[in-house]
Amino acid sequence: MNENIERGLIQLIATDRIEIPVSSMSGKLKKQKPTIAYEVAEGFNKRYDGDRTYARIEESDKMKARGTKEAIQEFKEQYPKYGEILQGKIDEKRSEREVHLYFGMKEGSRITEADYLGVMSDLGFTPAMARDLYPALMDVSRKISRKRNEERSILIG
Repeated sequence: MNENIERGLIQLIATDRIEIPVSSMSGKLKKQKPTIAYEVAEGFNKRYDGDRTYARIEESDKMKARGTKEAIQEFKEQYPKYGEILQGKIDEKRSEREVHLYFGMKEGSRITEADYLGVMSDLGFTPAMARDLYPALMDVSRKISRKRNEERSILIG
């Protein structure tokens, strides 16, 4: 039983440490895409057909749902008395129970390469791909992540 808990915690910590650089890179990529797309779209009118790429710009009118804030504001204007009651309910703070699992590595202990490769395998990487990616991933992780012996937590309920 204790061995299963230890194994699970090692897997959790390795997963957490891999997530940090991947999440950071993902955030940067998501920010870059709209900027790049906008700049590229400015370079042509409706269609582009290059040697290796193509693109087109399409415009469409779509009905979109009204945003909550906009709907509340409109409701408050139409029904001021009830609008204030509604806003009060929305602004009311409520107590909510949260359960967190705190985890970390004991001083002097390390997550092994095999532990990281196991997590990467669980993500769908072949053993060869995981071994090739591991050094670069760990290098990025060390550069951007927090101090390694700090306690981390995850919401579990």
